Amino acid sequence: MIFLLFSALILRLGVVQILYGEDAQEEINKKVNQVTNLPVPRGIIFDRFGRVIVDNEPLYSITYTPQKYTKAEERLDLAEKLSAYIKMCETNEPEKDEDGVEVCSDLVKERDMKDYWILKNKEKAYNRLSAEERASMDDKEEYAEVLDRISEEDLAEITDEELEVIAIKRELDQAFALTPHIVKNKGVTEEEYATVAEHLNELPGINVAADWNRKYLFEDTLKYYLGSVTSSDEGILKDNMDYYLTHGYSRNDRVGRSGLEAQYETVLSGEKTRIQHITDKEGNLIQSEVLYPGEQGKNLVLTIDMEYQQMVDEIVREELKTAIEKFPQQNKHMNDAMAVVMDPNTGEILAISGQRYVRGDGVDEPYFEDQSFRAVSDAHRPGSAVKGATVLAGYQSGVIDIGTQFYDRPIKIKDTPEKSSYRTLGTVNDLDALRLSSNVYMFFIALRMGGEYNYQPNHSVSFNPDAFKEMRNYFKQFGLGTNTGIDLPFESTGYKGSTLKAGTLMDFAIGQYDTFTTLQLAQYVSTIANGGYRIKPHLAKEIRLPGHENGLGPVYQSVTPEVLNKIEMDDRYLERVQEGFRQVFQEPGGTAYYEFADAPYKPAGKTGTAQNEIYEDGKLVAKTENLTLVGYAPYDKPEVAFAVVVPNTGIVKGQYQVNKQIGRRILDAYFELKEKRAKEGIQEVIRPVSEEDNSAES
Repeated sequence: MIFLLFSALILRLGVVQILYGEDAQEEINKKVNQVTNLPVPRGIIFDRFGRVIVDNEPLYSITYTPQKYTKAEERLDLAEKLSAYIKMCETNEPEKDEDGVEVCSDLVKERDMKDYWILKNKEKAYNRLSAEERASMDDKEEYAEVLDRISEEDLAEITDEELEVIAIKRELDQAFALTPHIVKNKGVTEEEYATVAEHLNELPGINVAADWNRKYLFEDTLKYYLGSVTSSDEGILKDNMDYYLTHGYSRNDRVGRSGLEAQYETVLSGEKTRIQHITDKEGNLIQSEVLYPGEQGKNLVLTIDMEYQQMVDEIVREELKTAIEKFPQQNKHMNDAMAVVMDPNTGEILAISGQRYVRGDGVDEPYFEDQSFRAVSDAHRPGSAVKGATVLAGYQSGVIDIGTQFYDRPIKIKDTPEKSSYRTLGTVNDLDALRLSSNVYMFFIALRMGGEYNYQPNHSVSFNPDAFKEMRNYFKQFGLGTNTGIDLPFESTGYKGSTLKAGTLMDFAIGQYDTFTTLQLAQYVSTIANGGYRIKPHLAKEIRLPGHENGLGPVYQSVTPEVLNKIEMDDRYLERVQEGFRQVFQEPGGTAYYEFADAPYKPAGKTGTAQNEIYEDGKLVAKTENLTLVGYAPYDKPEVAFAVVVPNTGIVKGQYQVNKQIGRRILDAYFELKEKRAKEGIQEVIRPVSEEDNSAES
């Protein structure tokens, strides 16, 4: 039997060696290929004149690229060696956590300290468990129990020098195999950088590299639209983790968090350096090879004129402050003012501003906060500024025609409050209704669209609720109540009232029901100005390849105007509303004539005042008004359009016309700046830049 068993064993060994020997040897020598991606500097953001808005600030960086299957003890040993050359905690004063245990700021948590203590006192830690306890637990439960039995006295044994080690090890523990992880890139001194570089041979996986940090050169100006980038500690956004990982991102890669940084992430992030690592079965690195050297992110040229943007911001701040100081008590709820300026022919945003006045508390002086995001996120009742859309809806639906007249006097429908214009205007046609801002004219359009052609005072009226949908659809043709399409991750579309009655449709017709954003109003007036084309507003003008020394580089892609829809109607109707808008600004009796009559650039537009109630805890605390203004210039060949919204102004006789003052100064600044640049020969960035002419200054 023994002989037979040995014979079988010998036969089996022979089969393995002779028949499968080569396969077995290949399995022993098996290699593993793994490709890792290294981030590259992010693209630079310029304004339309080539001024650098967002740049990359170079930083010293110390990174760690672990082998596969690196043990905790090995990382601890590396952390102890590295702590002799860099300091992680010296810029963060030691503080105490909620249990009174001293920690190294946010870099070291209590759990990190406990893990470290166990590694340094493994036998002592596990001896705290009895044999019976250990027999009833698996490894995970056993470790958790050991953690619970570490006392404050144990952690008090940890010295400041050991805290440095723990802070470093915490970073090493977060690294993924064969993927560079930033250990430190904030406050790395030249001495630290040089010392680590000198001792790389004794620090396996550690390397020194040039890193970058995002630098916003104009500080708060436009900051909400530029957005921000995550830190290396935050890495990719958890909400979109699957997307990033499937597109070649590492978990600790910095990505655009908001604004244009997020919207154009794939443009700005560039093409990563790809390195192939070859390891054996044990995870030991055999060879590394660069498959692709990588390419810095592409540069983004914006439509924004930063010089003009700063001027608009200053105008909005000054006029808002003036209005509040003139009537401090009546305007106590007035805090914000928004303005959008765009090219009505291309959709290019030239400036977009939102300023908030923060009142002092008796100790601190009042100050302003840049909150330009409100121009796309905050929706308000626009008042009469939308009457151009109402008149055009009347034309399109066939309830009025050019020259249609109504007698402007108070309207009283049975069981509803009386509605009227700011005064009885008498007989008005469509042009008069715009110039004088007749509410009653718009009321009759709404009534007719609802099916009522024979209004009688104090009587009920016929009303088809479908008229609401019809009028809203007409408004959407101009961008009111729908997405404008701007190249940002988010925009508001406003509030839509749900009470579908004749009275509320009349309110809607004069801008007293649904709410719209400042950007929607700018798109609306641009559609009227350019002859009926609703053009998608955009902040990106061009995408350019990287140039040397932070230059613009050649054009990679230009953002061309995109028409979202064309207003299908007789050209005479749009021309009629355009003429009405011209009369508002340039003819006696026009609601903006006083402020704009002497403007040399021939402006046109529409004013607006909307009632707005303020509630706190469900109780009405104040009745205020929203002051709005939309316009463009020159009226016969528009090149600039704008919208202004100033909500919650006090209702007071002689109220400061802050909306009109902002609008006038915005247009003045635009044309004065245009004339100044023409004299100086300054041009926009509108052509490819050559190798000899690709600096930011050019």
